[in-house]
Amino acid sequence: MTELIQQITSRGTSHQTGEPTLRLNGGSVSYTTVSSVPVQFALENLSFQAEAGEQIAVVGPNGAGKSTLFKLIAGIIQPDEGNISLFGDAPERHICIAYVPQRSQIDWTFPVTVQDVVMMGRTKQIGFFRRPSRHDRQAVMASLERVNAAHLRNKQIGELSGGQQQRVFIARALAQEATLMLMDEPLTGLDVPSQETIFEILGSLRADEVTVLVATHDLQTAVNRFDKVMLLNRQLVAFDVGTAVLTPENLLAAYGGHVPR
Repeated sequence: MTELIQQITSRGTSHQTGEPTLRLNGGSVSYTTVSSVPVQFALENLSFQAEAGEQIAVVGPNGAGKSTLFKLIAGIIQPDEGNISLFGDAPERHICIAYVPQRSQIDWTFPVTVQDVVMMGRTKQIGFFRRPSRHDRQAVMASLERVNAAHLRNKQIGELSGGQQQRVFIARALAQEATLMLMDEPLTGLDVPSQETIFEILGSLRADEVTVLVATHDLQTAVNRFDKVMLLNRQLVAFDVGTAVLTPENLLAAYGGHVPR
């Protein structure tokens, strides 16, 4: 079972040796499509790279572009300017990007079991109009076991607690064989024990060199729990280790007079 888990979390597609997991060069996304209206940017001229196994907190005020950044990396939206590469190739050439949206954007009333949700991570491996193989079912169970959720496999996803739901979505990413995970505010609404469980699982991914980007509003958590912090307000204010990023000057530039405590 351990070997299967390692295969699930380490395989990739067309990964070029020596290239970072993720590189964004001059990425911009605009709101405005009417030529007579000045361009309004959701993200403007954003450049950074993330290496294999790094865990990065993405912070900034509401409307700073955190969710837009994740949708851009995941290929849900396209940049108006700039380019994105994953292991040296265009993101659409890869199936190893896992995106976990905010819980408020998910329909928890949809009648689907935990096992079905995790199997959705296997869609591109299985292909359309094909049934899951024995290997696919093993991959799903291995992923659920890794996040300690195998006992929940037959429950409806909406019946779970917030922390359990987040664990299931991490399992879906593992079943997908993700090497890049994008998690949009996964800690919101979770109690402290549930948050600790999520961090334990994320910590276990370091050995598999899974790169993780997590959007959060908690600046203290960003400093204490992550390798680097990205501070956004439509533009990149700072990107480095947390103590170097969350300086009074940078916080003032990002938040103005409304720095969260």
